[in-house]
Amino acid sequence: MTRVVALNDAQKGDLASLWERHAPDHALTSSGGGGGGSSDNYFGGGRGGRGRGRGRGRGRGGGGRSSSGIAPTTVVTMSLEDEDYNFICRLHSFLRWIIDCMEQKEKQESDREKENQHRPESDPIDDDDCCKESRTWESLSYLFQMVKARSGSNETKSMIVPRILGGKQIVTLDHASFFEEFGTYEDASPRSNTPSSQQQNPDGGNNNSSFGSYLHNKPDRALASLGCAMGIAVHTLWRRHQSFISPSSVPLQQYNHQHPHLTTFHTAIYRPRLYNLAPSSHIRMANIRTSTVGRLISLRGTVTKARPKRLRVLDAGFVCSKCGLNQIAKFMDGKYSSPTRCEDMKCRSQRFVLNRKVANFCDVQELKIQEVREELCEDLEDGGMSQDSHGDNRDAGRAPRHMEVEVSHDLVDVCHAGDSIVVAGIVRAVNSASGRGGKRGAETSTYRLYVVGHSIVNMTAEDGSRGQGSGKHGMDSENDGGRNKRSRMSSSSANMHYTDQQLQQIANIAHADHRMYSMRTRMAFPFDLLVRSLCPNIIGNDLVKAGIVLCLLGGTPPEMSGLESQSGMTIRSNSHMLVVGDPGMGKSQMLLSANQVAARSVFVGGNTASSTGLTVSLTKEPGGDMGIEAGALVLADRGVCCLDELDKMPKNHRDGLLEAMEQQQVSIAKAGVVASLPSRCSVIAAANPKSGHYDMGKTVAENLNMAGPLLSRFDLVFILRDEVNKDHDRMISGSIMGRVRGGDPQGVNFRDGGDGGGKLASDMDQYGAQDRVPMKMRLPWVTEFQKQPLPLQQLKDYIAYAREYCRPQMTDEAADVLQDYFMKLRHPENDGNKKDNVPITTRQLEALIRLSQARAKACLRPCVLREDAEDVVELLIESVKQVHTDECGNIDKSRGGVGGKGKQTKVFLEAMRNTGKSEFTMSDLQGIADKVSLPLGTFNEFVDNLRDRQFLMKSSDGCYKLL
Repeated sequence: MTRVVALNDAQKGDLASLWERHAPDHALTSSGGGGGGSSDNYFGGGRGGRGRGRGRGRGRGGGGRSSSGIAPTTVVTMSLEDEDYNFICRLHSFLRWIIDCMEQKEKQESDREKENQHRPESDPIDDDDCCKESRTWESLSYLFQMVKARSGSNETKSMIVPRILGGKQIVTLDHASFFEEFGTYEDASPRSNTPSSQQQNPDGGNNNSSFGSYLHNKPDRALASLGCAMGIAVHTLWRRHQSFISPSSVPLQQYNHQHPHLTTFHTAIYRPRLYNLAPSSHIRMANIRTSTVGRLISLRGTVTKARPKRLRVLDAGFVCSKCGLNQIAKFMDGKYSSPTRCEDMKCRSQRFVLNRKVANFCDVQELKIQEVREELCEDLEDGGMSQDSHGDNRDAGRAPRHMEVEVSHDLVDVCHAGDSIVVAGIVRAVNSASGRGGKRGAETSTYRLYVVGHSIVNMTAEDGSRGQGSGKHGMDSENDGGRNKRSRMSSSSANMHYTDQQLQQIANIAHADHRMYSMRTRMAFPFDLLVRSLCPNIIGNDLVKAGIVLCLLGGTPPEMSGLESQSGMTIRSNSHMLVVGDPGMGKSQMLLSANQVAARSVFVGGNTASSTGLTVSLTKEPGGDMGIEAGALVLADRGVCCLDELDKMPKNHRDGLLEAMEQQQVSIAKAGVVASLPSRCSVIAAANPKSGHYDMGKTVAENLNMAGPLLSRFDLVFILRDEVNKDHDRMISGSIMGRVRGGDPQGVNFRDGGDGGGKLASDMDQYGAQDRVPMKMRLPWVTEFQKQPLPLQQLKDYIAYAREYCRPQMTDEAADVLQDYFMKLRHPENDGNKKDNVPITTRQLEALIRLSQARAKACLRPCVLREDAEDVVELLIESVKQVHTDECGNIDKSRGGVGGKGKQTKVFLEAMRNTGKSEFTMSDLQGIADKVSLPLGTFNEFVDNLRDRQFLMKSSDGCYKLL
């Protein structure tokens, strides 16, 4: 078995060539005052800066081509140090150990197939770890292949040989698995043959030289060392294969020197990409400071802007204008710098001509990410802002932090605006005066921090959508045509991870049982417990809370083919809800609670929101390109968007919600940019009536001055009125005073008169063992029975788990319940009178399906039961009842839809004016009402409403005059 050994002469020769291609570059600033080539301009070489000398480019340094006075820089390759060499030896030995294990495992399987019997596992292998599946080998396997080689003496042997691959090879490695296997190898390795006897386990507790620390503190050198180790392993295995099959008469060195495969290998560059970094490498955006510059970190955020892709020049050729010498100049971090002098000692000219034909380019993209809401909550905890402390929060009310991320090569276009990503990268610092010229650019000493992306895990994208990934491990080379983009990880590998304790808590909630009343009531207890735990400070409004819980859970996404996914022909699985009511009814508090519970959410105030702020906006980038910046609905993709004060939003700004709520995407066609961004989110909105109090004589659309098409996109609409109710007022006041006096702030207080708990229990007792208890009675009883709600974190984990992993399917029994209710609304019993039907469409039937699936998710059930459908039907009945109730308490089914009584009033008054009369009797009014098809069941109340609104005046003789 191969252990850690020093490199031989052939491997050292390979290392010299590999280090030249893999080693990072660094800039050397030349001394002298003349304005040399600036390192802060992109192709910004002017005709020379003034420097410290007089005239154009006549300073002590001999002038230059820069427009600033910054000293010229020369980009050179970092030299190989002893530390780099030691780690290369260790990594190469580790890779050879992995390869040898795979060879022996293949030999075992081959021998077993021949003999048709099982050998003892420890017979051909001296290390039991070799028998385990290696995830590192899964990532490296595409570089090698298992072949049966035949020597000159007709000896056959199975061995691993490298594939003939050139160019840039991207190898994606799991950070945790790589270091686990590396630590296992070095624990079992002797230290006598190591290049340095002081090298210890890179991940052990007693290590003096850890590769993990080396990777964190010097990521450029560590990644280059790992790439060189891969290259040495490829060259060594190729030589081994050639020595086995080559004729003995031909000298091996001469044979290898003349072999055409070496030309391909000498162009290969191995770029390892590590994802799933250790928690110690994860850093919050608030902690990115100057001490982290040059270190490898892991950062989580939401992409708010993805700038267009650009080309960056890595190196270019320059031809001396005097002697014609061609020399190559490298550019570091995209900073253009032309040579200052000719390399010919006899020439030393300072004039050059750019040779663009030999220039090398790469794709570059800049991302702008915003810190996630969880980090803001952590800042609250760090500030000591618990409910028991009385200090001030240092970060209260601040704007979220932003960080710029620069990605290149295969990481370009991995994510788009609105995606939630985890970036592993290296922190860099750049002069904030980049792009400025003259004396101002030279004197600026302020730098800004940014991150150079190393790997990206897209936590939003799904299979078949943007940022797609085909596996957790693998490769991505520039020569495969983009067929295997495995370095860009999808959400299938980046789902939220739960600890055993969290999973146990989730299971306890799903199997919660109060062991009272009927089995159907006991089965509904997990859902009732979620409703009880949502915003417990708000007493009552249980059905509104139930609707919010269903919106947080969402329905089951439909299974789509690739064509449907690309064309956008999908049926949304997210439900929308609107809460309208008088001020002081707790609407904003319930929205804030939903914002806290949702795993991904955005809270927006309608009085400060605009159409572009909700959808997307275009920004003009340097160079004339247009960039897309995500709005609230795009940032809430696969989450919840809470819109408060929807009535305060201008009417023209509300139109941006139409497409996002139904098609679940936001389209933009401006300034030559035509794009569509996903906004797969649930919208929970709250609004106040325009007159201050809800007028039951008007429809919902009239109270909010909202267009009908937008109102019809809400699956549930609830109306909260501040009505005088002695029992309800006593319950609310008792709860508030209990919190003030330091009592139980969560429980409902029935101490101030009345036996509310006993009344609830008696109401529950009237239902039999097989009867279903309505939610209007069940939820208040659960609130009284369950004194303490679930902790916020448990509630958040449960809803996130149910939304991600539970996919309930509709059963025939539940489908019959929903279909019967839909047909009952469309075709009432008195089918002869079409005016009595509720204006309901198939959009409401789809809403019933989504809500039923969400109701089943609340109990983590794989299918939708009849009880789930009945709860949803009860919820929608209450919503329809509130929307269609008039000022007299009667159900007016003509109040729904776009029209309602407001439209009927206009038609009725217009018909009165067309008659040409000035006075009307009651019979005349009834005749006009019958002519315009106005329902006569509540006609007297309709006339009284017109009098109250000062459209009609009743004279003493009983006639009505039109005002």
